[in-house]
Amino acid sequence: MIYLDANATTQPLPEVVHAVQASLERTWANPSSIHRPGQAARHQVELARSEVAQLLGCTDRELVFTSGGTESADLAIRGALAGTRRRVLVTSRLEHSAVRDLCKRLHEDGLAEVVWLPNDTNGLVSIEALTRVLSERSGEVALLSVMAANNETGVLQPIADIARICRAAKVLLHTDATQWVGRVPTDFAAWGTDLLTCSAHKLHGPKGVGALAIRRGTPLLSVLAGGPQERERRAGTENVPGIAGFGAAATAARAWLEGDGAAKGAALRHHFEGLICGADASAVVNAQSAPRLWNTTNIAFPRLEAEAILLALSERGVAASAGAACSSGSLEPSPVLLAMGLPETLAHGSVRFSLSRLTTENEVREAAAMVTECVQRVRGSSSHALR
Repeated sequence: MIYLDANATTQPLPEVVHAVQASLERTWANPSSIHRPGQAARHQVELARSEVAQLLGCTDRELVFTSGGTESADLAIRGALAGTRRRVLVTSRLEHSAVRDLCKRLHEDGLAEVVWLPNDTNGLVSIEALTRVLSERSGEVALLSVMAANNETGVLQPIADIARICRAAKVLLHTDATQWVGRVPTDFAAWGTDLLTCSAHKLHGPKGVGALAIRRGTPLLSVLAGGPQERERRAGTENVPGIAGFGAAATAARAWLEGDGAAKGAALRHHFEGLICGADASAVVNAQSAPRLWNTTNIAFPRLEAEAILLALSERGVAASAGAACSSGSLEPSPVLLAMGLPETLAHGSVRFSLSRLTTENEVREAAAMVTECVQRVRGSSSHALR
């Protein structure tokens, strides 16, 4: 299997598997207990906290462990609302569903008013519109939430610039950095964001564990009733084995980021895009002119269904995905791509390929050839062509 779906999840590294297994065998006690086994588990948690904090560029005390990126985003948004009387949330339709759908629900339930920022055709939010909204309504805005790197297109938002605008308006900023962390250097302190979310399994760590970085002094209340864990930010016994694996993944990511892995990865992605577009003149790389993550490409095959392409690729041993979901047997186009202004004939046929640190040049070449073959096969089948 050639795995090109790293934005969905990544293969745990051997050192991560070892860390999780060792914790299950040795530091399985409750880290809140005061006895020696409990304190050994506590030491494991705090060691991993330091490792993850170093990867994010925050202090240990600013880092809260959660069950993953979705819970981290939920805590950031609900917790910020709970910590203020302001009731306006500002975000975009480009966000991951963990943010986008949560904001919709809060709006529908009357718990918040959501202001949706416009964006350009490359998937970059409008800085002009953001500046205007914060200038007119800064006293009402509880939080701005803008993702650092898009999970479908890889487009990078200018988070440091957005943070400066938020600080000037005295508005809290949350950034979903789930696809960013571990792939690009992260500096929470320098960026100036107030809240940052990430997930271990996107950087070759285990599933079921994530983190929320909370800038010191940020008014954020816990949304779970329970114990005082994680400095009373997130109740519940910590997932010690998962956290141990997260720490190991963070250490490995820091070492990888010090080398030229990202540059080599970007070259592989560029080569992959060139091979496919060179063989199929109708193929379109979505958001090609925008700054993007080195590992992500979203390619549209006009008037085809992404689902048919993905099934054909899976049969040939290539794993990829689409920013869409099957509903009642029909493939719905990605809300993110539609928000970027893509016509449905392109959005329906858009496939996301995402490389990992483990992807090789041979795999890229073989996968490109199979993509071309599968697209030609699907195009020859009238049942999978859009009219």
